[in-house]
Amino acid sequence: MTVTVQPTGITPADVRAVARGGAKVVLDPATVGAMATSRSIVDGIEAAGRPVYGVSTGFGALANTFVAPERRAELQHALIRSHAAGVGAPMPREVVRAMMLLRVRSLALGRSGVRPLVAEALVDLLNHEVTPWVPEHGSLGASGDLAPLAHCALVLLGEGWVLGPDGGRVPAAEALRRAGLTPIELAAKEGLALINGTDGMLGMLLLAIDDAAHLFTMADVTAALAIEAMLGSERPFRPELHAIRPHPGQGVSAANIHRLLQHSAVMDSHRDDLAHAVQDAYSMRCAPQVAGAARDTLDFVRTTAARELVSVVDNPVVLPDGRVESTGNFHGAPLGFAADFLAIAAAEVGAIAERRVDRLLDVTRSRDLPAFLSPDAGVNSGLMIAQYTAAGIVAENRRLAAPASVDSLPTSGMQEDHVSMGWAATKKLRTVLDNLASLLAVELLAAVRGLQLRAPLVPSPAGRAAIAALGGAVGEPGPDVFLAPLMEAARAVLAGPDLRSAIEQEIGSLG
Repeated sequence: MTVTVQPTGITPADVRAVARGGAKVVLDPATVGAMATSRSIVDGIEAAGRPVYGVSTGFGALANTFVAPERRAELQHALIRSHAAGVGAPMPREVVRAMMLLRVRSLALGRSGVRPLVAEALVDLLNHEVTPWVPEHGSLGASGDLAPLAHCALVLLGEGWVLGPDGGRVPAAEALRRAGLTPIELAAKEGLALINGTDGMLGMLLLAIDDAAHLFTMADVTAALAIEAMLGSERPFRPELHAIRPHPGQGVSAANIHRLLQHSAVMDSHRDDLAHAVQDAYSMRCAPQVAGAARDTLDFVRTTAARELVSVVDNPVVLPDGRVESTGNFHGAPLGFAADFLAIAAAEVGAIAERRVDRLLDVTRSRDLPAFLSPDAGVNSGLMIAQYTAAGIVAENRRLAAPASVDSLPTSGMQEDHVSMGWAATKKLRTVLDNLASLLAVELLAAVRGLQLRAPLVPSPAGRAAIAALGGAVGEPGPDVFLAPLMEAARAVLAGPDLRSAIEQEIGSLG
């Protein structure tokens, strides 16, 4: 696949394709013209000798310091070197590739005043799979992701580090030489244009949106399987009960769960049983209300990211009428708020899943399933400690759900006196979603074991697909085994596309 960067920008699918699929990148010829036009305006300012921020002045608290024409190229190189000040472990390759593509997109909009060769140099890094080594700490999400983007830009100069095949650090000069690429020299404004913007935050948010969409659907699947295994009722998920509370996400989740519970001999076994519970616990009955609210939160986040994807977030910006104006569009508040909101929602999807796991394992509440889903509890502990693991992850997600975006700290001699912390918000969101995958995997494993223990009753198509997908890794209920590999297998099934695909082949597309 090849992604073409248009003068109007790119799509979320383009970002995923380059970040995760290794797609190649090309610049539409119209973007080259737009960049050349904005560059001519910057050249005119240089010739006129006017003081303009980032072109003929210093940066941040040094904005009123005039820089002589003969030192302006030096200024841009010094900016990149000094701002590449991150520390910590390297960011994942997919995050850095998304960030680089988004910076290409920003430059290609023709409001940054850079020569086309600057954007082309970033494209060359992407297409030759030269990925800068970007430390995890350094961005406050104001003036954008300055430090992370500076680590990317430094590689264009033949300096800094690149991610090696094993994740280690390789000198940039060596990596460029191996790829047949040549370092570039920056002109006025270009260093600033390479590091001002929300590209790191937006890249992480777009990847998180993709992950959350899959996990929220799989949360409906694992909820339905757990409810089926616990002999729960399908009545609370009927459409007429959700039409009277018309939150869109709730209706989608309820419809999913209701459909997943059909054609099940396990459900049929107690459908008309008058001794059956009058109503199920909240963790069962309210599954659509929680997962649905998370879906609606995701829709809000998706809208925010889509707006940012067509935004000009550089500073200063070069306007078509020749003006160069300072803006605050680099401030990451919209993305920080959205990431914090989605982290809260995802944490609760995981928390309610853990409650269903606990119920499945508790002999007093699981409706005749053996304690801890072990046929020989006592000598054997079954899935007892899997629930401990889930509880620990829930606790961590609750800590991570505390918003980063309210934690501003002033910097740059009080010039940048309110920052968004959007980088921290989007980074921890990715951790919350990774944890959610593990939580749902525990529920999947427990539900599958519960359905196996309902034999000879035949479960729903979803239940049969889940048992088949876990296959030999789970085995049949019996004596205790080394549990970690089973949990890893369940996570791989949960995170991948195959289980959902198998279920949809039987019952149609899930929302």
